[in-house]
Amino acid sequence: MAIKYRDDADLEFLKDCDNEDLKVLADILIYKKNGKKRFTQELADERDFRHCNGDYQKVWDLIAGELQLYGGDSIINMVRRWKGVPYREILENVCGKMRVNYNKKSPTEKIEMNLIMKVVEDALEKMSEEEKREVVKEMKLDVEQPTTQIIMASLQAAIKVGGFRAYEIALIVANAISRALFGKGLSFAANAMLTRLMAIFAGPLGLIANILLTVPLITNTAYRVTIPATIQVAYMRQKMLHGTEGESS
Repeated sequence: MAIKYRDDADLEFLKDCDNEDLKVLADILIYKKNGKKRFTQELADERDFRHCNGDYQKVWDLIAGELQLYGGDSIINMVRRWKGVPYREILENVCGKMRVNYNKKSPTEKIEMNLIMKVVEDALEKMSEEEKREVVKEMKLDVEQPTTQIIMASLQAAIKVGGFRAYEIALIVANAISRALFGKGLSFAANAMLTRLMAIFAGPLGLIANILLTVPLITNTAYRVTIPATIQVAYMRQKMLHGTEGESS
């Protein structure tokens, strides 16, 4: 049965995203950590997807539709004529699973960043004091005592000042997820600061990513798919919104 994308204002931006980022999102939906196809996936079997010749922008709606399907129970999806649930519902379910604090009235972008920052907070908790000092130094944060709470507060303040910092943080997290899943990171314009930060976060984020990607399967909710997919979408949105703001700096 063909995938049917349901109109979703929170996913429409995907049609303008970079081809490589769309491929990563599609791969998250199709493949397991061991490289084998997911038993529940439908995307790779779609005729238009198979014949897109690497032009994933042509089939962005199929990719979005597959993500929507993962957010709902398969039996219910069949009743809906194979349409899944809105992205916002998927995001909120993921945040609930990961115990993310957020306001349900907040815009989707803000809730996504709350999710990203929860992953960052968990990573900071696994860092040594020296690693935390390196994070403070590289991000030029005005922090004297590098505790997790103080670093998080400083990062939140930095995000409010400029969206490019939100993009950088989302990139670091999404890159770690991609490495944990596929053994390679995302394609991006590297700079020295980002490279050093990724090296500092690599160990702690790698541990967290592997935990997220092996979370026990729960009835009606494929968190092994929706958690990394939601993080990838969050990164792609930040890239779309703020990814070029730091090019001149």
